Amino acid sequence: MPTPSVHDPISPAFVSAVGDALTGFLDEQAGLAAHTGATALLGAARTCVMGGKRLRPAFCYWGYVAAAGRPADPAPLMRVAASLDLLHASLLVHDDLIDGSDTRRGAPSAHRRLEKLLPGPDASHFGQAAAILLGDLLFSWGAEMFESAGLSPEASRRAAPVLATMRSEVLLGQYLDVAAAFGVTDRSTPQAQAETAERVLEFKSARYSVRRPAELGALLGDAPARLLAALGTYGSLVGRAFQLRDDLLGVFGDPAVTGKPAGDDIREGKRTVLVLQALERGDTTQRRVLTSFLGYPGLGEEDLATARGIIEATGARSSCEELIASSTTKALTALGGIDMNTEGYSALVKLAELATDRDR
Repeated sequence: MPTPSVHDPISPAFVSAVGDALTGFLDEQAGLAAHTGATALLGAARTCVMGGKRLRPAFCYWGYVAAAGRPADPAPLMRVAASLDLLHASLLVHDDLIDGSDTRRGAPSAHRRLEKLLPGPDASHFGQAAAILLGDLLFSWGAEMFESAGLSPEASRRAAPVLATMRSEVLLGQYLDVAAAFGVTDRSTPQAQAETAERVLEFKSARYSVRRPAELGALLGDAPARLLAALGTYGSLVGRAFQLRDDLLGVFGDPAVTGKPAGDDIREGKRTVLVLQALERGDTTQRRVLTSFLGYPGLGEEDLATARGIIEATGARSSCEELIASSTTKALTALGGIDMNTEGYSALVKLAELATDRDR
């Protein structure tokens, strides 16, 4: 693969290399898919791994470079890094199913594509069932891709535990997100709701999106404890800022750019940090109106505009922007003074910017 640039750590060449690694792995599954007669599911898997920001593979790759410099043979590292996007694809398939989302990245979501394989009244049920299996298959293949990456036994032993933890954390965080949306978690006080939102922010997103991928790469590079600790702090802070940006885009973003309908978090009743800040800061009328919108799937554009206005007027939007900026600053401070490869450091700084200052 072409040498990635520290000035563009998710360059088109890097994105292409991740895509090639994923395509190569899925090509290896073609024989089994044909033998079982389930080629349609393999085709769906190929569609699921197309596109995306490739942030998790990038944090993994540059975490390695920070610890050990550029690899002499990048193929095993790229295969490990790309495997994170198989895991990510599995979670997106299930996430869209849980949320009832019809689109992903500007195209039909997996369960909507799969239901087209069966004309008739059972199409929706089939699409949902097939999507559950597709998500499970992608999750399994993510593990297989890591295990078959060609790592040394020592590197594999160092990295495997953090990858296992990452998988468990994101599933538990996803459950907590669902439980909060349905009111299963404690909503008795604003503090209780805020604590749940903070846990969702950390475990569903921050660790999964940034911290664990960076630690995984660094462990493959046999990073010392001090660097791992710094990457842990950096990763949680950048990951939190990344998700806060997602929350803002979910309400204020342009669907033509984000590939997702605006307002879905509100329709799904998600009490994100953004929404909770608006509820905390709003007056009685603002809280009542915004609360009435949460979890209402038929929310129209006029109501969504009202919700946006409340979030803006209460200062919740600007407060989240301040949180993004301060978290990013603290993350970069955590890397300062730590002994690491200079190219890795520069790339991690740039990645923090790309993850938190974006429009999709």
